Amino acid sequence: MKKIYRELVELPGVSSHEKYVRQYMREHLEPLSEEIVEDNLGSIFGGVNLDKDGPIVMLAGHMDEVGAMVEEILPKGTIKMLAIGSVNPVVAISQHMDIILDDGTRVPGVVGAKPPHLLRDNQTKQVSSFDDFFLDIGADNYQHAIDLGVKIGQQIVFRNDYTESADGKKIFSKAWDDRFGCAMSLDVLEDIKKEELPCKFYAGANVMEEVGLRGATTSSFKIRPDLFIAVDCSPCQDTFENTTVGGTLGEGFLIRFYDPRAILHQGMKKFIEETAKKNNIKFQYYKSLGGTDAAAVQLSREGVLVCTIGMPARYIHSTTSIIHKDDYSAVKSMVMAMLKELDFNKIQEIKNNA
Repeated sequence: MKKIYRELVELPGVSSHEKYVRQYMREHLEPLSEEIVEDNLGSIFGGVNLDKDGPIVMLAGHMDEVGAMVEEILPKGTIKMLAIGSVNPVVAISQHMDIILDDGTRVPGVVGAKPPHLLRDNQTKQVSSFDDFFLDIGADNYQHAIDLGVKIGQQIVFRNDYTESADGKKIFSKAWDDRFGCAMSLDVLEDIKKEELPCKFYAGANVMEEVGLRGATTSSFKIRPDLFIAVDCSPCQDTFENTTVGGTLGEGFLIRFYDPRAILHQGMKKFIEETAKKNNIKFQYYKSLGGTDAAAVQLSREGVLVCTIGMPARYIHSTTSIIHKDDYSAVKSMVMAMLKELDFNKIQEIKNNA
């Protein structure tokens, strides 16, 4: 995998704080694109093959990760946190997190947890709600925290420890959801050849997916795609239960045939299946309980053909997650294969197969 994947997951960027991710995306999109498109919320895309008489195809990841925000500085110098995105509170206890100051530097902290010695009284319980957690940054009092540069509204991100597995096939990191999709947009733009594209093509990333698919709503209104592909990580169930529609690491990309906000268009489903089989690309079917940016884009204007090409990932929305390099290859191969097929005739064929 290219170094852009590691560089992107290392950046901080909870919802509405995507500044550093957007800067990275712009820096890498500019030399690859004929034009840069940025909406008023900060979603950013690069366009290529724009003189082609073909449909507009849009490929997107999302820049934001789950984390927290400084809600209040308490008198003792600890920080009351506001969860940003859906964070399972169980995973946060005793974790290292960093406050990102206005200048981009970090104030380290740890999520306070009561040791067993203080829990022996039956009346005392461990905090279990994220709203009740505090971040201990080692400040002596309120003023000390202020002097360290802490302000209300600053983002708080989990400390990363990017690591490859012992067999070299898997990678542990925070923010695979969805810096993977951001990096895939750049990856595809780097490697796709214009002469292979029958379409106008925009690739990039949206803001604020984790808090309601907001960036996808505005960016798709601006770009007006005929077809939209979301590349996003989906939570595997393989370590918890056996299911054929829950995702297994290393078994190929995920065809998200259902989620509560977007049931896959049947013509699109057929196109994805046929393209994958024709190109010998491994895939799995996936039923999701959450949504992706595809759900917002499908309702743009008079309606848009959409799909999610899912990247299997274990333990997303926590302090770290795991992906498999073979699945990376499957996702990239699938996106590249789809793009080479998407002319006006193919899009009409997809519509006709509803």
